[in-house]
Amino acid sequence: MDCNPTNGSREMRAEDGRARNSDPDQTCPERKALFGGVRRVVLKLGTRLVTQKDHSLNIGLIERLAADVAELRRTGIQVAVVSSGAVGAGMGRLGLAERPRRLSALQATAAVGQGLLMNAYKLAFRIHAIPVGQVLLTADDLDNRRRYVNARNTLDSLFRFGVVPVLNENDSVAVEELQLSVGDNDRLSALVAHLIDADLLVILTDVDGFFSEDPDRRRDARLIARVEEVRPEMLERAGRAGSAVSLGGMRSKLEAAQSVTRGGRLAVIANGHKIGLSRILAGAPAGTLFLAARERLPGRKLWIANSRRNGAVVVDDGAVEAIVKRGKSLLPSGILKVEGAFEAGELIAVEDRRRTEVARGVVRYGSGDVQRILGKSTGDVFSILDVESGGEVVHRDDLVVL
Repeated sequence: MDCNPTNGSREMRAEDGRARNSDPDQTCPERKALFGGVRRVVLKLGTRLVTQKDHSLNIGLIERLAADVAELRRTGIQVAVVSSGAVGAGMGRLGLAERPRRLSALQATAAVGQGLLMNAYKLAFRIHAIPVGQVLLTADDLDNRRRYVNARNTLDSLFRFGVVPVLNENDSVAVEELQLSVGDNDRLSALVAHLIDADLLVILTDVDGFFSEDPDRRRDARLIARVEEVRPEMLERAGRAGSAVSLGGMRSKLEAAQSVTRGGRLAVIANGHKIGLSRILAGAPAGTLFLAARERLPGRKLWIANSRRNGAVVVDDGAVEAIVKRGKSLLPSGILKVEGAFEAGELIAVEDRRRTEVARGVVRYGSGDVQRILGKSTGDVFSILDVESGGEVVHRDDLVVL
């Protein structure tokens, strides 16, 4: 079965794969070959899979997942599960018809639901004599380099003990994440894939994959079976206002796929109601496959690229060209404006005149000092800030082009 068309442009190769993505009982030679070397997987499950319409937990699906993971473990494959559903399960237990809007009520609902969620995983995996370990993280845990390394060490230890980690956003204490409610666990799953050096991220949701258009609105929408690169127009298409695959839905999943493929990893987005993890690993042509980038970012730069920034600087066209095309550091002479407050050592965005983020990096000076030296030559930095070295605002070793 040919799942890897070779004719046409990159866009046509991706979209022409749609007709070959309909029978999960068959296998795709390309996928079998790609997944043959997979030894560590991050599996992300969305709320609409884990919970049902009445907000009760989908115990049948969780049990099927546990059986899949047990089967894969026998072949030497380790799986970490990133599971949504705490708020949904809490709503079911508390008899809530609508998601709470007040932050404290939302956090309380998540606290109730998280216990139910973990109990369901514990019981499902106990059938297979597999222990599970709860790991709750916030964005701050992964944006802080020291906490990031500590979380990595914890997960490595869980794998050594033969435990299946079950991770979730720590909704009961998170503030910004719950208020925004925009695909937090999609981003978390990508960060975990980097954290544990996974080979593959599988996002199971309630749609069949990434489509050329909104399939609920357009009858001619085509399932894209194979994507070589997540490009800006694809993100724009997925985030279109009013779309069933809008921001917080398909767009956040594409961003997660983009993140892991930059790190040299594979990703799949598929319908978890129709197919399980073991069939995907066997090469079933289900969902959308995202190929790993040919040039893999090293670990620290992956952390820079995927962590949240604390502010931004706007730079001129010459600085953009120097950074993007020539791999240079960010110098004060190219900075036009400082946006937001940040401290030395924090991550900032580097934006062009149109406020498009072109790079992200670890800044050497706080926002007040950058304001004092913007537009100045590198030599002037030493006298203005009374420092002996470090004329660059962001050194190229601490800078990632986006």
